[in-house]
Amino acid sequence: ITAAADAWARGAAGLPKPWQPQKPVLPVEGMRNVLITSALPYVNNVPHLGNIIGCVLSADTFARYCRLRNWNTLYVCGTDEYGTATETKAVEEGLTPQEICNKYNAIHADIYRWFDISFDYFGRTTTPYQTTIAQDIFQRLLARGFLLQDTVEQLRCENCQRFLADRFVEGTCPFCSYEEARGDQCDKCGKLINAVELKNPQCKLCRGIPVVKPTQHLFLDLPKLEERLEPWLEQSWATGDWTANARYITRSWIRDGLKPRCITRDLKWGTPVPLDGFHDKVFYVWFDAPIGYLSITANYTDQWEKWWKNPQQ
Repeated sequence: ITAAADAWARGAAGLPKPWQPQKPVLPVEGMRNVLITSALPYVNNVPHLGNIIGCVLSADTFARYCRLRNWNTLYVCGTDEYGTATETKAVEEGLTPQEICNKYNAIHADIYRWFDISFDYFGRTTTPYQTTIAQDIFQRLLARGFLLQDTVEQLRCENCQRFLADRFVEGTCPFCSYEEARGDQCDKCGKLINAVELKNPQCKLCRGIPVVKPTQHLFLDLPKLEERLEPWLEQSWATGDWTANARYITRSWIRDGLKPRCITRDLKWGTPVPLDGFHDKVFYVWFDAPIGYLSITANYTDQWEKWWKNPQQ
């Protein structure tokens, strides 16, 4: 209290000078360097107050606090633009996926400017850097034996001549009989669904009845990581700041045993898979999208690795 009273008595003249970072903002030796991101908003909608309060505003508040503390701070964000939802929105509006992304990225950027969100850089995931970094991570996983190939039974619409990604299928939920369930989740009972489990499935594009056919996909071989992951988690739980919910969910995954996770999709709109036999597929958006944090930083500065591969600072 005494220190606060003394600082107040000295007035503004006694305050440290505001830190003016170089452009682009890069880590500085000897300073506290803070990289802030907020969840990448999906591109196929107009942001509303819930979106802004849910992630963007809280990160913005923290970024402003860090700058007031004279910490060297970089705050980046951008629109998440690949995946089935973009293709679906493009069909609805009669546009190409790229046109949808261009349209809604501009709307997002304008709204955040209007709210005076203090991004140092607001980008997007449909960039050459995204392709380069995502494919590089994929190649590293492949070289280290963390990928496997398997056959998946999937719905195919012969009328549209395409395998149907989860959101291109609708039908009756096998759990609660809701008649408008999607191929990935039922919005009524909330349960996750494998599209081939739907009763009375329909292609969302042409309303035709799809058939079940085999197709090849690539999987992250997550069981290979269990032995290394468990001791890391125990240490992180003991020393980190995990929420009770995060601990519970993670423990349930470990308890039930990690399962291989499919990372490819039979879509056109996405990061291409750079492997023979898979050139007609793209990466699943949940493999691809988190890499957007790296690629957006790379679009801000070609020295992006100083932020993402520099644990000493």
